[in-house]
Amino acid sequence: MRLTDKKTIYPWLALLFILASGLAACQKEKNQGVPLVAVDIHIYATDPSFVPLNPVGGWVYISGGNRGILVYRKSITDFNAFDRTCTYNPADANELIKVDASNNVILNDAHCGSKFLITDGSVNQGPATLPLKAYQTSFDGTLLHIFN
Repeated sequence: MRLTDKKTIYPWLALLFILASGLAACQKEKNQGVPLVAVDIHIYATDPSFVPLNPVGGWVYISGGNRGILVYRKSITDFNAFDRTCTYNPADANELIKVDASNNVILNDAHCGSKFLITDGSVNQGPATLPLKAYQTSFDGTLLHIFN
């Protein structure tokens, strides 16, 4: 029996294809992160609801995104906006980040125990391995625009 014989190779290729298809179907779907949600929010610096954003290091929760958005003032002109959905298991409604009351640099998910840095959304402690979903921001001195 020669491996170059077409009558010998075709059955092996068919068997290999069937096995590969079966293995692919059995694999668990990998977590793709927080679902994409359209975001286009405008916040005026003079709005009394957003007074906590006036100082550098200030933050607020706002509606929008997948399960809400955390807005953090990084500097006089720069803001971060992160979706509050924890990236460990975005499908679980209990997975929600909050600012740790003891220090305003850690974002905490009490449900799974993951922690993230408020300065860039990176994972500080697992089980999450993906950073928080970040939205783009622009600030003209009066109007903060949060978008994707």
